Amino acid sequence: MKIAIAGSGALGSRFGYMLYEAGNDVILIDKWKEHIDSIRENGLIVQDGNNRKIVNIPIFYPHEVAEEVDLVFVFTKSMGLQDMLEDIKPILGENTSVVSLLNGIGHEDILKEYLPVKNIFMGVTIYTSGLKGSGHVIFEGSGTIEIQNFTPGDCEEKKALQLVGMLNQAGFKAYYSEDVTHSIWRKACVNGAMNAICALLDCNLAEFVSTNQAEMIIRRIAKEFVKVAREKGTILDEDDIVEYILQSSRKVGSHYPSMHQDLIQNHRLTEVDFLNGAVARMSKELGFETPYNTFITQLIHAKEQIIMDE
Repeated sequence: MKIAIAGSGALGSRFGYMLYEAGNDVILIDKWKEHIDSIRENGLIVQDGNNRKIVNIPIFYPHEVAEEVDLVFVFTKSMGLQDMLEDIKPILGENTSVVSLLNGIGHEDILKEYLPVKNIFMGVTIYTSGLKGSGHVIFEGSGTIEIQNFTPGDCEEKKALQLVGMLNQAGFKAYYSEDVTHSIWRKACVNGAMNAICALLDCNLAEFVSTNQAEMIIRRIAKEFVKVAREKGTILDEDDIVEYILQSSRKVGSHYPSMHQDLIQNHRLTEVDFLNGAVARMSKELGFETPYNTFITQLIHAKEQIIMDE
């Protein structure tokens, strides 16, 4: 099976490496020049605990790939998904399957512009990974993956099960989901309640949840997520979500969420429009307001503008 990893940063490199080591025909696709140069010159350096390995996986700029592939995993930032799909259109054949494991909601609307809905597979993963530098990926713990076909049908479900089997053969813990939309919304709710707030307050998860304002803020944000999700056909339990956010944030302690890493640490644009911003947009389309998420989105965009203008 010919597999392309579209977006080969930390997590994309981890998936690409594990699928490649399992015997699949894998190519990496990215736009980061230093990363590409490093992998081409020295191979991909993989560090898993005390184990260090170098593998020679082919890596390309998007404009360099033209041969159709069987399967694409997209690991771009959410706001870069459309540009990547536009760039790799030549490799998206009539039967090319695309798996999205991206954080946030609304990616299917972009994917549908570039391929038949029967070829879309949505998923959620809690695997993590990091980059020590260009061309050097560090595995960070284990995780799980759940995948489901976007459209119902025996053929589509069979393909999803085959994808799950392939991932398990590569050493992942993957399973077929009967309701991946619920998991996507649940994870988006967690990220929506924590990522932007930690970026705005310049703090880690533990620092925020230790304040006497945290539970009220989290509940207000979650309540709006739950309302929009319900209108979209997904039922979430507000109390369960709030408790999960509080408990998991206390456990991971000193972790800075990805939006803090992007905005505060690296001065990059964030994925807020696929989290709080998506809830704000969808609520307007549904005929009601979500003031907390709307305001948070506005604040993040203002902070982006301030930082980018420095």
